[in-house]
Amino acid sequence: MDVDLIFKIAAIGIVVAVLNQVLSRAGRDEQAMMTTLAALVVVLMMVVQEIASLFDMVKTLFRL
Repeated sequence: MDVDLIFKIAAIGIVVAVLNQVLSRAGRDEQAMMTTLAALVVVLMMVVQEIASLFDMVKTLFRL
């Protein structure tokens, strides 16, 4: 696993946390929730791509 992926996920988490606080204090709780959900989907897609890459590597390793 690449360390850059961890930094990208951490950066997304920090930005979303700040944005969530700003939106919540502005009274836009629905938009804060949608922002959090959108960030979750983005991070999950990044992780799914890495897991797919891992499975491909295991398949080639064991010649399946």
